[in-house]
Amino acid sequence: MRIIPAIDIINGECVRLSKGDYNQKTIYSKNVLDVAKNFENNGIQFLHLVDLDGAKQNEIINYKILEQISKETNLIIDFGGGLKSEKDIQIAFESGANQVTLGSVAIKNPELFLETLEKYGSKKIILGADAKNEKIAVSGWLEESEMNVYDFIKEKTEAGIQYVISTDIDKDGMLEGPSFDLYQKIISENPDIKLIASGGITSIEDLEKVKSIGCEGVIIGKALYENRITFNDLKPFL
Repeated sequence: MRIIPAIDIINGECVRLSKGDYNQKTIYSKNVLDVAKNFENNGIQFLHLVDLDGAKQNEIINYKILEQISKETNLIIDFGGGLKSEKDIQIAFESGANQVTLGSVAIKNPELFLETLEKYGSKKIILGADAKNEKIAVSGWLEESEMNVYDFIKEKTEAGIQYVISTDIDKDGMLEGPSFDLYQKIISENPDIKLIASGGITSIEDLEKVKSIGCEGVIIGKALYENRITFNDLKPFL
């Protein structure tokens, strides 16, 4: 199972939100590149980089930070947040993203989503399936759609998606444990996908359980920043 630390960016700073609430923001570093380099120096290979400014403004904002991390580290980066147009997606790849995560666009502009999947291929495109009360949330989690998370994933899997990141928004940033039932059900209904669990990871026990469910990867945020999980703890997974 891949360990994928998260860096969320607001105003060029490394932050974490609680339940996706922009008013509940904690700043962990003013230098995002330093955080990324520290991850790499501790054996991390993958990075989940989220442009929260972009998610709010519906266009890519922090691509220069993506470019900097891509040039100055060897991290394999998936990038999301604000990718609503063909141009924004192209900018993300040109700035060094190895994969992009598309959530809102898959709901609001399914034609563009399918065109992007066809253009770049299923290894490059991750479906962002972030849910609140089992309904897909979009636009930086500021809007809730009527689409059921399980139906949404099934539909996009049939269209050719391989990689899915799913976050239970009520768990995100709360350090109260992840939504095991959500991941279990997603995998049981879509056994061929590569599911990346996200939100609420608090302990090594959480990681072991997520792995046993069959998740291909796991995103860790606040637990790393607040030393609930240390790089030493992660060594068996790396």
